[in-house]
Amino acid sequence: MTRVETVWNLRKVMFEHQLFKTTDLIPLLAQYGVHLSREQVFRLVTHTPERANMQVIGAVCAALGCTPSDLIEVRVIEERRVAVEQTRQPIGDIRPRPASIRRPPSPPA
Repeated sequence: MTRVETVWNLRKVMFEHQLFKTTDLIPLLAQYGVHLSREQVFRLVTHTPERANMQVIGAVCAALGCTPSDLIEVRVIEERRVAVEQTRQPIGDIRPRPASIRRPPSPPA
């Protein structure tokens, strides 16, 4: 089975441009006509977007001087299923030992 994994590298690209706070991105995006709230920018930076808004991606790339391939890394992961033969081998006598109740010795009279 093969699956695709995407890695969102916006935080890394911001770090390379000496931008450490998510709010630093707000005025840069506004220069390119993208007006996002503080919360929206925080989610954009800290979470991988589920859907791509081309206007936002374009503004981020223009503001940070990067390309979409700098922001989005695609990894193809091939998973191999290995058939494991499960054989039952005797482990020895695995029956539980019967419990025995012992009374403490009675104190001397």
